[in-house]
Amino acid sequence: MTKLSVNINKIALIRNSRGGNLPDVTKAALDIVRFGAQGITVHPRPDERHIRYKDVYALKPLLPVEFNIEGYPNDKFMQMVTDVKPDQVTLVPDPPEALTSNAGWDTIKHKDFLKEVISVLHKSGIRTSIFIDTDLKKMDEAANTGTDRIELYTEDYAKNYSSSPEKAIEHYRNAAIRAHELGLGINAGHDLNLDNLEYFHQHIPNLDEISIGHALVSDALYMGLEKTVKLYLQKLL
Repeated sequence: MTKLSVNINKIALIRNSRGGNLPDVTKAALDIVRFGAQGITVHPRPDERHIRYKDVYALKPLLPVEFNIEGYPNDKFMQMVTDVKPDQVTLVPDPPEALTSNAGWDTIKHKDFLKEVISVLHKSGIRTSIFIDTDLKKMDEAANTGTDRIELYTEDYAKNYSSSPEKAIEHYRNAAIRAHELGLGINAGHDLNLDNLEYFHQHIPNLDEISIGHALVSDALYMGLEKTVKLYLQKLL
């Protein structure tokens, strides 16, 4: 079964826009779990414009499901995740000023750096995932970093899905097959939504986990959080 991990960054962004604690990020995370999600994802950024570092520390002891922390492995991030020890850390090559994740790792260029980071995470008992594009050479090098999983960066799929689903999925399917052959677990995320998720799930073999935030929170504004979480879960049956 493919797990749904809900990224709650946008809930924190709404809270931060007015100060205070409305909406309550911790309560929202626990409600999302109560509605059936099998994981919670956060992506704290250096400017803490949405999820704050203190949110990460507050969430860890409360979550009864998988906790996934995404981010660029600078010193502050590494200190936080080795303190918190989430179930999974997803390494993302975001510069500090990035609005959102916009590329996967160049695992050829950054292989030694990633190996060092992953070794530290493994010593803390943390499963690792690398955010990556569908380039098969980079997939091969991802396996050489020691990572447990890769997360397919799905913006290109989402952008091209409406014009040609078959063409949009082709490179992702090939990449997933190669990842599985290399012994890597497979996650995916970015711009997946109620329109394109089911097709992606049906055509990507051995898919362990989907991470969705922006689209799910946006849909919840119209349909409510409980109904929205359950609709996304139905797409993964």
